[in-house]
Amino acid sequence: MTPAQYDTSELKASKKGLGTDEDSIIEIICSRTNQGLQEINRVYKEMYKTDLEKDIILDTSGDICKLMVALAKGRRAEDGSRKGTDGPFKWISIMTEQNVSYLQKVLPRYKSYSPYDPQESIKKEVKGDLENAFLNLVQCTQNKPLYFADQLYDSMKCKGTRDKVLIRIMRKYSKSLYYYTQQDTKGDYQKALLYLCGDD
Repeated sequence: MTPAQYDTSELKASKKGLGTDEDSIIEIICSRTNQGLQEINRVYKEMYKTDLEKDIILDTSGDICKLMVALAKGRRAEDGSRKGTDGPFKWISIMTEQNVSYLQKVLPRYKSYSPYDPQESIKKEVKGDLENAFLNLVQCTQNKPLYFADQLYDSMKCKGTRDKVLIRIMRKYSKSLYYYTQQDTKGDYQKALLYLCGDD
């Protein structure tokens, strides 16, 4: 199974059963590159005979729907020429239309133009799934390895490891996660996950 096929199956699975697993949708869509998202769209259509965008619209609503649809297209600008507006629309515009290298330069300077850093500003302006998505995007843009390390830590720190998140991250970043898996899992489950990681 290719990475795009795995991401596609995870996105589809997040919509099954009672309710939608917004955390999985947010993590996958916010952390993939333009090329990765375009491949996911192609594979999604091939596997499920429908568009990812249509399924997102069916399973989410409001500003979080607008953000996920805009990101899922995999069409972030190749330059930094577009500007945001106000409130949630400003953040949707900034995070979906600007390229990552531009954002990596702009976000560290944000506080020189505002009394708050980007995360603080987001927390003041939006709430719920939309806040979660923006915070994921900012952290992923600033430092993707740290973002996935935090996701991995969060998946294992509470009682009952969040298996889907743990396995999804390990499939993508298996070698660097070998050590953490040794520390935070046990028994046959640990053996299976370490096997997925490969030799250290």
